Amino acid sequence: MRTLRLLLALAVLGFANSVSAQVYRPETFTLANGLEVVVVDNPRVPAVAVMLWYRIGSADEPLGKGGIAHFLEHLMFKGTPATGPGEYARVIGREGGSQNAMTSYDYTGYWAEVASDRLEMVLKLEADRMINLELTEEQVLSERDVILAERSQVVDNRPSSQLGEQTRALLYQHYPYRLPVIGWRHEIEKLTREDALAWYRRYYAPNNAILVVSGDVDVARLKPLAEKHFGPIPARVIPARWRPSEPPQRVARRLTMKSEQAGTASLSRMYQAPSYIYGDTAQAYALQVLAELFGGSTTSRLYRDMVVDQTLATSAGAYYEASTIGPGSFGFYASPRQGKTVEDVEAALDMAIERLLADGPTEDEVARAKQRLAAAAAFARDSLRGPATALGAALVIGRKIEDVEAWPRRIEAVTRDAVIAAARAVIKPEASVTSIMLPKPTS
Repeated sequence: MRTLRLLLALAVLGFANSVSAQVYRPETFTLANGLEVVVVDNPRVPAVAVMLWYRIGSADEPLGKGGIAHFLEHLMFKGTPATGPGEYARVIGREGGSQNAMTSYDYTGYWAEVASDRLEMVLKLEADRMINLELTEEQVLSERDVILAERSQVVDNRPSSQLGEQTRALLYQHYPYRLPVIGWRHEIEKLTREDALAWYRRYYAPNNAILVVSGDVDVARLKPLAEKHFGPIPARVIPARWRPSEPPQRVARRLTMKSEQAGTASLSRMYQAPSYIYGDTAQAYALQVLAELFGGSTTSRLYRDMVVDQTLATSAGAYYEASTIGPGSFGFYASPRQGKTVEDVEAALDMAIERLLADGPTEDEVARAKQRLAAAAAFARDSLRGPATALGAALVIGRKIEDVEAWPRRIEAVTRDAVIAAARAVIKPEASVTSIMLPKPTS
């Protein structure tokens, strides 16, 4: 049911999360209690996607309570006086729908896809658990064990995840993105029912949420339903959201991990970067084009160079994470081909980066990258949940519909000079964190 791979998904789909709202043509309204509602009418199929986004994530957790945002995400399915434990998922499944939830550094979200004539059912369930969640001690302790097992599965038993945690802990020196969304094991073990309820009562309120519904629905139908089910829920005083600033990066950092569980060697290199709303935000669009042209596909420069031409690597690419409240990240990755070493791959990556910074991309590379981004974004619009995800992920971190709407124009306006300037501003040796995974022979 739950998340934790969210940042990688956003890195891959960051551009899709910014598709033009002119195509969506969303309508918006706000209830008296502060709940923001966004409607995207797309009647091609008789179905709707309902997404409820809360402006609270793991980066907002107090020190010592790591994992509480994700913990409560699990517990939100434990029921209310009107719906028993697990009833939310059972009801939606019985009606032929699907549902899930996600926790990230900056938000927690819940979604369901159902036939459009079941829209009110989902709204009723979501409104009910926004205000009436009940938790027993037994439920909380049992779910805590589930989360510990999840951590074992997705982190503790995966060398790549372990290395990823340590890499982020070095990439961010002060900003809370250095901490894992799921939390450290020793802190999860101490989370209590009182911790969960305190988090719920502090942040789960209509004036701290955004409801986005896309599909076979319009404002005329949705507004009275939203007022009926969410309108009676009182607003709450939400603590001000505060985040620290990140100090300058001054020293290159390296990690090497050897593991018997690692099937192949791999290399990654990461840098802090501006995001849509942090740092030099104007560079975000140039960095998206840079990531696409340099390592976003099998036709990108890095893939052609290291995988096709030199046959050094089995994979190579670049990515950029822009949809964050705090500093984003820009990175490269590669895995050596059999018979080649990580040193071979790293030397080739260094040379490719040097050429990029010295000469920049060609005008043709920039043009083709922008075309691929536009095509991928257009494809993302076709899914039922795509519009709700695109708009919700933008609004919940503080962006505006106008920002989403302007994305195609801003991408189209990116020039070769802007890409070169953004690359030189971000890709600096002293700001890098290089991570190497090496297989370790079994004893």
